[in-house]
Formats: sequence, C-alpha cells, structure tokens
Amino acid sequence: MFSKAHSDKTLSMALSLSAAAWGLYWFPLRSIENAGLSGSWSVVFFNACPLIVLCPWLVFNFKTLISVLGPTLLAAIMIGMAFTFYANGLVETTIVRATLLYYLTPVWSTLIGVMWLSEPLTKARIIAIGVAFSGLFLLLSNGESSDYPLNIGDFYSFLSGIFWAIGVATLNRWSNIPILPLATFIFISTTAFSALFAGVFYVDPLPDFTMLKTAFPTAAFWSIFILLPCFCIIFRVSQLLFPGRVGILTMSEVIVAIVSAAILVPDETMLLMQWVGAIAILLAGFIEVLFGHSKKEEPVHSLFR
Repeated sequence: MFSKAHSDKTLSMALSLSAAAWGLYWFPLRSIENAGLSGSWSVVFFNACPLIVLCPWLVFNFKTLISVLGPTLLAAIMIGMAFTFYANGLVETTIVRATLLYYLTPVWSTLIGVMWLSEPLTKARIIAIGVAFSGLFLLLSNGESSDYPLNIGDFYSFLSGIFWAIGVATLNRWSNIPILPLATFIFISTTAFSALFAGVFYVDPLPDFTMLKTAFPTAAFWSIFILLPCFCIIFRVSQLLFPGRVGILTMSEVIVAIVSAAILVPDETMLLMQWVGAIAILLAGFIEVLFGHSKKEEPVHSLFR
C-alpha cells in the first residue's frame, strides 16, 4: 500500500484512477439486475462478494483493532448506510442524478465539520453551500418534458451523501483507523443494511441459486478485483494528500459516471435547467475544496471551539 515515500504525483494518479473506477459502480449493479436479480438483491449480492476475502483476514487480525474498534464500527456503519442508499439510488433513479445528489457531500461535510470538528465557516464555504442548494433545486426541477420524474431513488441518493459525510468526519477525527478492517466492516454493514432494504422495505423474494450462479462472475470480478482495491487506495491516499487535492481528484468519479451513462444509457435524459443544476453542484464542490479551507480568510463563525 502507499506511504509518504511515494510522490504526490504518484498518489494523485492512483487516487484519480481509483475514484474514476467508482464512477462505473452503476454498471455491474445494472448487469447483475439484468441477469435476473431484483435491483435490491443485486446490491446485497454485490457487496457481499468482497467478504469472501475480507472476513478471513479480519478473523486472524482482530486483536489489532481493539484500541479503535468503536470508531471503526461507527465509521463503517455510516459509510455502509451511504453505500446502501447510493447503490439503491443508482438502481431506482438515473445514474447522473444519483451521482450528483451524492456529490452534495461537500455541503454536509462543511456543516458537520463546523458543528462537530470546530472547523471555521468561511465566506467561501457559505458561497459553496448557496451554490450547491441552488444547483439542487434546479437538478430536481421537473418540467413536463422530463422522462424521469422524481422518485425514491433521488431521496436515497440525497441521503447517501449525508451518511458519507458523517462517516468521513469520523475518519478525520480518528485518523489512525486501519484501512482493511475498515473496509471489512463497511462491506459487512452495507450487506446487512442492503438485505434489510431488500427483505423488509421492498419485500422482494430471495433470488434462487441459478440467478446467483449466473451473476457471480460479474459481481465477484467488479467488487473484489476492481472496486475493493480502489476503495482501499482512496482511503489510504486520502490520509496522505492535502484534503483540497483529494476533493478535486475524486471528482473524476462524477465525470466517468456521467460520460459512461451518456454512452451506455443514452435514454437517461435531463432537461437543460437540470444540467445547469448539475454544473452548479460540481462548481460548489470546487469552491469548497479550493477556497473553503483558506487560511488567509477570516472565519465568519465557528461552533463548539
């Protein structure tokens, strides 16, 4: 895994490519669903696959977690909820809307940082929040010509960014949490929450063995060999690089999601004003990561300092 001995260029490239891979998170989920699994159970099955390799590691290394077990579980539960809502959002709404609603994360991270981590609320951050909510209003505007009206998937995606921000704030507060145990508990919690969604909220019948057998190669390849390593790289590099750079580089996920959806799912259309809202949300993220932490700017307010 990476360390401070690696150059910023190497770390930045690894982070950008790993985040870009997560921009294709929707693809295996849709492929598994096309194999016969319901959308809700495809999320469960996909997130359960990495546990094949993670759980044995956890059993033999559990003693190393005792000192940070509580924070690790808290972060894993919050991020697991974020993954659950995000994945179900990808299944229920358009790929672009799900991704962008999740990327309101800088807004929630700012508010949580101010209230919980005693971070300053600068003018740039106030502007970023205003731009983001303006973009949210436009993105969710529903003209008569919209092919995809608002649905529960939009709400799931909206919630996913909030839970992700809480999880990341937990990691910032306890920065010594090791990556692999964190990944293990995240996939455990995501699988458990997703199963709850599938069995209780959707009341979808359990998939039969033939469906699981058909979907397993796609689910295992993408979850174990592609997204799991990328997940570990993202969190490890985030511990080594400046947060502003991390925030910008991880936006490669949005670009890949939008471009791949435009190429592979061209019928997922949005209105002009919704695209304006999408650009505003991305602009708010850039304002936050570039100027929100500026030391030259006097804080407007800070809570619980």
